[in-house]
Amino acid sequence: MMENYQDLLNKVKEVEKGQKLDLSSNEDLSIAIMNLISIEEHLFFSGAKTDNKTYYDLLNQVREMRKDLLKKIITEYEGEVWCISKHLLAASMRLMEVGTKAQTKGDHQEATNLFKKSYQLYSLFWGLNLGLVKTDNLLKENLENATKSTFVSESAVPKATGEVSLFDKLGQIVKKAIDCCKE
Repeated sequence: MMENYQDLLNKVKEVEKGQKLDLSSNEDLSIAIMNLISIEEHLFFSGAKTDNKTYYDLLNQVREMRKDLLKKIITEYEGEVWCISKHLLAASMRLMEVGTKAQTKGDHQEATNLFKKSYQLYSLFWGLNLGLVKTDNLLKENLENATKSTFVSESAVPKATGEVSLFDKLGQIVKKAIDCCKE
């Protein structure tokens, strides 16, 4: 297992060198983008609820900022990967927020379930944008079937015993490869 992790970390280092990525900064940037998406949603609903068109003008400005920042992380993509990436971040953020609300209400089991799903979507975002997920296969299949290991390049996947889903594999990869505490 350690050899596979080392292979992955070496691949991430190659990606960093080739694309000059600072993964810890990009992780922070991805969280900022999540919040910009959330701001877009709130501006939309405020505009709709108040019939004040100024909210829509602000929404457009925030959207342009979000698009500009997303380009810093998603440097190469094909087909719908840009849009998929945006929605993965948005869904991850929403599940995180709903999980936090469940935790506040004392429903820790539901909170844990929602947090896990949030992290799975976040890991899929990074899997797509670090080239660990083979998008040519992923885009042809239903996302429910995306637990097959054929979507992830074998050299990037930590070996584990038993049935391990794509989300579990990507979660392991993200934990090892993206360390927000690196300065």
